[in-house]
Amino acid sequence: MAQATRGRPRGFDRDTVLERAMLAFWAHGYEATSVADLTAAMGITPPSLYAAFGDKKGLFREAVRHYQRTFGGDPGQALDAAAEVREGVRGMLLVIARVYTDPAHPRGCLVISAATNCTPADADVEAELRELRNANVAALARRLADGGVPGAEAFARYLGAVIQGMSQQARDGATKGDLEQIAEAALRAWPMS
Repeated sequence: MAQATRGRPRGFDRDTVLERAMLAFWAHGYEATSVADLTAAMGITPPSLYAAFGDKKGLFREAVRHYQRTFGGDPGQALDAAAEVREGVRGMLLVIARVYTDPAHPRGCLVISAATNCTPADADVEAELRELRNANVAALARRLADGGVPGAEAFARYLGAVIQGMSQQARDGATKGDLEQIAEAALRAWPMS
């Protein structure tokens, strides 16, 4: 026997409103995106937001996970798809150049730019994004080390800085071609054994 549900059924598609919230956070950042901004972008009421996601932080955390599953996963797939690590890094950087400048969504990277100006009350949001970025650099360092790249950890940090710079350059109006040139310049710094 099916269990009866309580309350009114949700009047929206969760994935659709989550995508809209992600885009709002991506465009304006965590701190600058108000609950009123979110509900307007999502097309739902504040009570619906709180019922579905708990609060703004809960919604943001889900939006970040959604970003990682969608836009954020492409660079890692490009890195892992290549047999040779240098070609994987090149593929990753070129995917980043494309994703960060795609006119179909906000420019740059949500994980890099969404919490750059958090208040002390939201330091946990800033810390969570920093942990994600550091985890990405650590994963890149492991891939570089597995590929026999000398100084893998330092080079991974360098590439992390390049990627963060590419995000900001995209937000400042750099084109895909501009970011591709940055990617190729970064590859010229490849460590020699």
